[in-house]
Order: sequence, then C-alpha cells, then structure tokens
Amino acid sequence: MKGWLRYYKLKKIMAISIDRVYQTVLAIANKEQNGYITPQEFNLFANRAQMEIFEQYFYDIAQFSRTPGTSHDYADALTNLEEKISYFKKWNHSITIGNTLFGDAVLPDDLYRLGNVYSNNWKKAEPISRGTQQQYYNRNPLTKGDLERPFYTRKSDTNIQFYPYAAAPPNDVIYIDYIKKPVTVKWGYIVVNDEALYDSSNSVDFEMHLSEEVELVSKILFLSGITLNKPGLSQVAKSEEVSKIQQEKQ
Repeated sequence: MKGWLRYYKLKKIMAISIDRVYQTVLAIANKEQNGYITPQEFNLFANRAQMEIFEQYFYDIAQFSRTPGTSHDYADALTNLEEKISYFKKWNHSITIGNTLFGDAVLPDDLYRLGNVYSNNWKKAEPISRGTQQQYYNRNPLTKGDLERPFYTRKSDTNIQFYPYAAAPPNDVIYIDYIKKPVTVKWGYIVVNDEALYDSSNSVDFEMHLSEEVELVSKILFLSGITLNKPGLSQVAKSEEVSKIQQEKQ
C-alpha cells in the first residue's frame, strides 16, 4: 500500500503546472505582439494539445518498436515513451458485473485503452471478437469459458461481456488493467479589478511527464495562432518545434 501511495504522490508532485504553462504562453504571445489569450481559449487549446501529445505516444511506440534501441539507460526512445505512458496506467481496477443474463460490465469513464481482464479468481481472460468467434467459443465444449479459462468480448466503447457468467456472479467484480485518459486541465481564476488572477483551488494541472512542458507550450501557441488568426504565434511555435526535433537528432 505504501508503494502505491508513494507512486500516487510522485505523480502529483511531478505534474506540470497549468499556471506556469499559461504564463509562458502569454509571455511569448506578448513578446511577439500577438495579443492576449483568454483563460477560456487557453483551457480549450491546453486540453487539445495534451490529447495530441498523448495520442502520439502510441503511434511513436509502434514506430520505435520497429527500429533498434540503444543500450544507454536514458537515451532509448521506447523506454522513454513507456515511462511517459506509465503515468496513465491503472492496475487491478475492479468493475462490477451488473447483468446476470449477459455478464455485462461497464468500463471506467476515463478508459482510453483496455489491457488485461481477470476473473474474480484472478484468471486472465482471453479477448475474443464478437460474432462468429464468440458463438464458436460458446458452442464448442473445448473452448467454452469456465472458471479456469474465462474470456470476454468488447460490446462497445463502454461495455464488455464476460464469460462464463459464473466466474463473476451478478454484483460481483472482475478486474482490469487499462490506460486512462489524461485529466481535463483547467486554469482557474478569480476576477479582481477586471483582471483574471490565478486560483489554484479551482485549477487542474497537467498529469504529463515534466519533459512535455516545452511541447505543450509549443502546441498551445500553434493552436492559438490558427484559431485566433495570428500567424505570428504559429511561427513561434513552429520554431520551437524545429529546435526540439534538431535536439532529438543530436
């Protein structure tokens, strides 16, 4: 338990400050004389930028998995990506079987990608496709799910169907590993003398790895430049991106 508590605290400590990112974005925008980005606009761009970075992890993993790695501990691209994704992994999360007839279970609202699924006696369930394969498994005595060999099928983005139902009775639980979505970030504020002042009690920081702060600023500037029709901001962001790419190639 202490290990999980330490990991939770580590993630909270290493969060990227939403206020620092916003102030950096404003400073660059003002320096380039490209105007003011409102808190509402910033929050919109910040969440869009965060999801773009997050989703890119999985494309990059597929790409780097096809290329040789490096023996240096801190220079292997695949290892670094796995570290960044680890912030979003959840293990042994319990979900309830809520339908005695179909063995349905509702997935967590923050689920992005589903990993392993386990019965309530901790047997790993095999994923199968819906339709023909599902019918074959259920009708064939050699493959039909039992307490020692459960399986499941994905019914929708929000539900799975677990077999055999007896492995997880109604209102009982099964367990899943999954990657969750990043939290919705927010730069909260109060208005004093017609000026928006940062309110930490009403704000949500980025959960992302500290190394992503520059990328977040760059993407937010780029999105701001497009939406606000201020090409100067996009040019600054593009310059930041080129610098980062050159640094990665060195």
